[in-house]
Amino acid sequence: MSTLYDLITVILFAGLAILFLQRSVEQSSTDRIIHYLPAAIGCAVGNWLGNHHEDAFALIAIIAVVAYTYVVLKPFQKTP
Repeated sequence: MSTLYDLITVILFAGLAILFLQRSVEQSSTDRIIHYLPAAIGCAVGNWLGNHHEDAFALIAIIAVVAYTYVVLKPFQKTP
């Protein structure tokens, strides 16, 4: 990892992987693996843009990944 974008996107992707693994063992999981695809692609795009010195677009992509994760995947939602 040579840039800050590498570090940020790897941390975000690891968080997505942990969230997926945590939810995959639940009895009433409503998530499917396809729901994680936009966020994973967003991490890759944000990293690529950041590594090619497109800082504004990279930040937009990273913020979009965080927003998508918060709104769609709801990582802080309590399960009954």
